[in-house]
Amino acid sequence: MTTAERPAVRPALASLRRARELFLLGQQLPDWVPEDVAAAWKRARFFGVRHDVKDPAADAPRLSLRVPESPLLNAARPVLERIAPTLGTGQTSLVLTDERLRVLWTAGFPSDHAHYDLSEQVVGHNSAALALHTHHRAEVHGPEHFLDLWQDISAVSVPVRAPETGRLLGTVTVTSGLCAECGPHPGAPLAEAAASAVEAELLSRSLVAERVLLDAYLRAVGEQTRPVVALDGRNRLISETAGQLLSPEGLEVLERSAVALLRERGRGPGAPCDTSDRIRLPDGTGCAAVLTPVPHLGSVVGVVAVLEPVGHAAVASAVRDVVGLAGRSAPWRHAVGRAAELAGSPEPLLLVGERGTGKTSLARELTTNPLIMDAAEGELSGGGDELMIGRPLLIRHVERLAQPDTAALNSLLDSHPGVPLLVTYTPGTPPGPCLQRLLDTLAARSVTLPALRERPDDIRELLTALAPKPAPGRPPLTWTLDALRALEQHPWPGNVTELAHLVRALAEHRRATGPVRRSELPDPVREGPAPRLLSPMEHAERAAILDALRLHGGNKARAAATLGIARATLYRKLRGYRG
Repeated sequence: MTTAERPAVRPALASLRRARELFLLGQQLPDWVPEDVAAAWKRARFFGVRHDVKDPAADAPRLSLRVPESPLLNAARPVLERIAPTLGTGQTSLVLTDERLRVLWTAGFPSDHAHYDLSEQVVGHNSAALALHTHHRAEVHGPEHFLDLWQDISAVSVPVRAPETGRLLGTVTVTSGLCAECGPHPGAPLAEAAASAVEAELLSRSLVAERVLLDAYLRAVGEQTRPVVALDGRNRLISETAGQLLSPEGLEVLERSAVALLRERGRGPGAPCDTSDRIRLPDGTGCAAVLTPVPHLGSVVGVVAVLEPVGHAAVASAVRDVVGLAGRSAPWRHAVGRAAELAGSPEPLLLVGERGTGKTSLARELTTNPLIMDAAEGELSGGGDELMIGRPLLIRHVERLAQPDTAALNSLLDSHPGVPLLVTYTPGTPPGPCLQRLLDTLAARSVTLPALRERPDDIRELLTALAPKPAPGRPPLTWTLDALRALEQHPWPGNVTELAHLVRALAEHRRATGPVRRSELPDPVREGPAPRLLSPMEHAERAAILDALRLHGGNKARAAATLGIARATLYRKLRGYRG
């Protein structure tokens, strides 16, 4: 827990009390009144809070006849009930609020304010509202409060955060009689310990709920490896067959539906959790999903979705398994599945993507015995004749096709729109009118392959697929976790082709034994991507600095001397490249 961020010196309580009285009388505040306190009093006046109320609970809207159930309260109650007997007598109290500053639980003095609201709109300045605003431990003493009722009370509040996400869930507050010197509140250690214990209990319960969700997922998958997705708003469990069916859009719709179901049926004991919902996923996905809530201790802790192919999706899924290309990520499998579906009919197909994304490899998998022509290597010859007799034609790099060949291809498609033609296209310079007409003709049957940086989950499978077969007596190429992380974070401007060159170079020239370490990777991969776009000059300068650092084993002083710059300049440039 972090400590409160308060000024080192606060005005004496008596002086602050006189300043508050001036404010309530509508007079000018002295300059020495802390800005945060003056602003809090002004907000209370703006909200119309009455300073002279005798019982905030009487004027505030009551939340319920019973304390509202919530995951925070369920986790905090046993912790706070163990602490409560240590409070003693007097004005000491222990209070739990949620993120809306509704009091969920209280013990000590006063004992009858269990249902009121501690938001500034209702009671003015207080430590719980301040803690939620600053995200830190906060203290409010005596006359800093707006209410007359709390002029002789000091309070300290500590935020409670969700262990997994850090989201603010509420506050734990300890109040006492007025602390004379406005110093650190004597109840601060107790408030911090209570908040830490509540967060630990939340984490423990979350882990149990995650285990329950995992068990439900495994039961749903079964031995047949059905397409199943389990979600709880934070975690996703996706079976291999579900990953092949789901597009990114389909997964997003599925997650939104699961979260809505959790909100509807996860409101505590008594919420219905024994019925399933069936939803239709986006048209491109070609499947529906049956969503079943996962109950635990009377609440819903997650949702298990079983996917059901609809129409042609079942056929497309079967075709995908034939395509022997590495990659199981949703973007890649969706693109491959769509291409396989379109290739099922003998009509033109356009594969679009950056250089090195695997367009030609995929085209080879989708056709049998195609005639391959590369527009980058010269004019097309005889391709039209092969198409007319029904043999598939694969044209690579159509963006480099000569204009006469492009015009001939346009004429052929005008007269024979159903020929088995596959075309790969790498976007770059704007296409001319003739090429644009060809692209427009093929656009209705086109698939865009994702760049490697858009599917980092496929890196590990690609490393295995791209590694050459080791020589007899030598182990296969393996990688340390640190090296894998660097590979997954690299933007790969050359995509799979660039990765293949790296793997091949390591396999052929590496002298070290054991897994490949991060230090063996090329500088741009090892150092990670620049966090901002660099100019060509900065790219060159960064490369020179990295070379000098590698030459001198990371010694920055020697690297700076080699480059002819001051060490401070080197540090400044490195910081600039990082952010």
